Amino acid sequence: MNWNKELKPLFWMVGAFILLYYLPIGTQRFDNAVMEAFHLVKWYAREHVLLCLVPAFFIAGAIGVFVSQDSVMRYLGPRANKVLAYGVASVSGTILAVCSCTVLPLFSGIYTMGAGLGPATAFLYSGPAINVLAIILTARILGLELGVARAVGAIVFAVIIGLLMHWIFRHEKKKEHDGPVQLDESKAGRPLWQTVVYFFLMIAILVFANWGKPEETEGFWRTVYSLKWILTAFSALGLAVVLGLWFNISWLRLGLAALPVILLGLFTPSSPVLLFAIGSVGLAVVTAVDKGEAGDWFAASWDFAKKILPLLLMGVFIAGMLLGRVGHEGIVPSEWVNRAVGGNSLFANFFASIAGAFMYFATLTEVPILQGLIGSGMGKGPALALLLAGPALSLPSMLVLRSVMGTKKTFVFVMLVVIMATITGVVFGYFF
Repeated sequence: MNWNKELKPLFWMVGAFILLYYLPIGTQRFDNAVMEAFHLVKWYAREHVLLCLVPAFFIAGAIGVFVSQDSVMRYLGPRANKVLAYGVASVSGTILAVCSCTVLPLFSGIYTMGAGLGPATAFLYSGPAINVLAIILTARILGLELGVARAVGAIVFAVIIGLLMHWIFRHEKKKEHDGPVQLDESKAGRPLWQTVVYFFLMIAILVFANWGKPEETEGFWRTVYSLKWILTAFSALGLAVVLGLWFNISWLRLGLAALPVILLGLFTPSSPVLLFAIGSVGLAVVTAVDKGEAGDWFAASWDFAKKILPLLLMGVFIAGMLLGRVGHEGIVPSEWVNRAVGGNSLFANFFASIAGAFMYFATLTEVPILQGLIGSGMGKGPALALLLAGPALSLPSMLVLRSVMGTKKTFVFVMLVVIMATITGVVFGYFF
């Protein structure tokens, strides 16, 4: 027997046995942490997967099928104009109300299509970090200085992190893209404006379906919120028309897919999430049975879903077990966190960055969480550090990133975010 070959499985078996043997079942904190993990996964599955990830998977699949690699290389590739590439990537989050997990399929789509590592990671950071709604909410609830610092810091972070990632791994990317690049506009051969409309409608569905409830009771943001499902429905209707006119999908199939949504909408208008889920299933069925490019679209979307979703759910479960939900305890006591982020010391800012990097924040939830922490004594420096590190990272997103761009790049990306958030928090806390 080759013991050198068998040592690794023996190590894992012994480790798993010791873990199970001493599993602290019956202790209140452990049992509560397990329940918190299931509570968080349940909430994530019910409130986040359908409205955020499903549209994101379809958008990512569409990037892979309907956007040519040459087009991605033109605007975001290693040889693209740096000002244009980093400018587009660093402000992309202003139109996407997404969290660190929802942005992953979109990042995977542009990265696998050949986008340069720098612009791709700039987009990866900016997607969840520069959410206009979150920045406005931060300014209104946590103060104007934190809101402005978050907006400016997030844009600057995206550019710097992207440039550093490009520089650190410059030799690796240079070898991958030394060949000549032949540029064209579209894989499908349709006019560019039609592709733009198609993507705009999908992004509109993603944005409006996840539009958060504002604090004010009137005004523009409140009006949009009150009309969010109507705007989502019109965007979905527009997408159906586009699929029928430009993608040659049978109008009969589109009508049959829409019929359950219309009928249920007439009788149960108070269940928009259910209608959204049924509409998503209908879209999946219509595209899956298509023999043309719509079928390719579904296949690419499904490929992203089966690779990313299991890792996300596992990561959310682990995060819930360790840290619990807002107002609930996991294995790590929340009072430890509250004590660790008081004041403006280097350790407080570093701990806030690390805690934010591993915690999972759904879109906009970081603001009420910080409101409670600031009320418990958290300094403004650590608060900004958590705002800059938290929404852009999470334990689930790290697990997925490792499968997309490898352990080394993922580790460097996480460390850059944590270190820059720590330094920025210390400087901000010193002046404010």
